[in-house]
Amino acid sequence: MKLRIFVTSLRTFAGPGYRPPLLTSMALHNDLSHRRRLLSAWATDRVRQQESFQAELIKARRIVVLTGAGVSAESGIPTFRGAGGFWGKYSATELATYGAFVRDPSLVWTFYEYRRATVLQTKPNPGHVALAETEAVLENNEKKLTIVTQNIDGLHQRAGSKNVIEIHGSLFKTECTKCRKVEENLQVPICDALKDARMPDADNEQLKIPEEQLPRCGSCGGLLRPHVVWFGENLDEEVLKRVYQELGSCDLCLVVGTSSVVYPAAMFAPHVAARSVSVAEFNMELTGGADASNYLFLGPSGKTLPEALAPLLKALQKAENLVF
Repeated sequence: MKLRIFVTSLRTFAGPGYRPPLLTSMALHNDLSHRRRLLSAWATDRVRQQESFQAELIKARRIVVLTGAGVSAESGIPTFRGAGGFWGKYSATELATYGAFVRDPSLVWTFYEYRRATVLQTKPNPGHVALAETEAVLENNEKKLTIVTQNIDGLHQRAGSKNVIEIHGSLFKTECTKCRKVEENLQVPICDALKDARMPDADNEQLKIPEEQLPRCGSCGGLLRPHVVWFGENLDEEVLKRVYQELGSCDLCLVVGTSSVVYPAAMFAPHVAARSVSVAEFNMELTGGADASNYLFLGPSGKTLPEALAPLLKALQKAENLVF
């Protein structure tokens, strides 16, 4: 009964007609003893764990990295989650819905323009950079690293990563509500009417922008919306197919900065582990995602990722120097 409920829920998130791969890993490590072993290895046998992980890392030819909000938090990007998830006097989760956009597109666009401007004032952190450098070196050695991210901030791409799958969309893409055309847009402000977008407070009224002055489609003139997945919306089926293709062919998986509680992303690592492929978790604390993990690295990913990936970079760069 529980399995049926789970699969129904997963289909709801994935999209109409979507059939996820068989998730035989649901009971993979579903006990506290596995988490205790991971914590014990991190606390008492860290050197051996790192050596074992790095040996697998060097052998791997197709690496998938699953990233979440924890990666970007180190760059100073607000997550708008939890009890403090407010943008001024507004609940961020209530603004991130299609219903809110229909009721007040001016308010929702002001919220997203504020987020776009905030993101562009930040920089990729060492964790982003380490992944981008690793991808480049692997590509030169006929290997591949793919990032599957829940983040919508584009920091992976700004760090230099090319193989990035954004399952929740991007702050820097728009979608026409009329013709459905999707385009990249890095312009800030995205339109003149939003140049004064700011966080609302008790002393100022939020901008009330006429709909005709909000971002419009260059092809058909329709109203644009941020190309992000709002609460209650389905994930793009084609995007999920790409994700599962990568998960089905990888020989190592890294989970970085995600609590592994949002579906279907929460089942990505267990899906990999079900094929007996190693999973390494990089997080500030132990999460439910550790149930599928073989390795655990606790601490800020801006520190743990560069340290864990450094031996691979050195080994491959040394090999390149020997060839040339």
